[in-house]
Amino acid sequence: MEHKGIVASVVVLALIITGMFVFAFLKRAEIEEAKPTQITEVVDSDSPYKNITRIDAKHYYITPRHTIVGEIIMPTPCDLLNWSTRSGGVVSNQVTVDFEVINHAESCADVITPQRFSVPFDADEDALITATFNGRTVDLNLVPALQGEVPEDFELFIKG
Repeated sequence: MEHKGIVASVVVLALIITGMFVFAFLKRAEIEEAKPTQITEVVDSDSPYKNITRIDAKHYYITPRHTIVGEIIMPTPCDLLNWSTRSGGVVSNQVTVDFEVINHAESCADVITPQRFSVPFDADEDALITATFNGRTVDLNLVPALQGEVPEDFELFIKG
């Protein structure tokens, strides 16, 4: 009688372990299917902006206007941040914010300087928002604004 209980326990444990492996295999296959094609971009190793790979911003949505606000740390005070938006792309409701640095100075002190930005644009509430910086794709970390917050009250204490 005791042997039957032990055998039953071992069989149940073996079924659970087998189920875990099957589940992990199926999930891995699902993730590999959903993985987007990686685009390899050439980054100029001499560029002073090569370390800018992620932009943190606070995201406000007040129908029908999206506004993203934040700052990007620039290597010199002569670097001016310019931006534009474009719609379309891979997804019909995709909006891309193109950040670009303008610097016409012949020489400038190497003093790290934050450059603020506020980018308003109209799009659907569920629009996919992406960003580029000087022509290369960067991660855009959008922190949703709290209820009642407006872009004019933005303070630079972004976490996330």
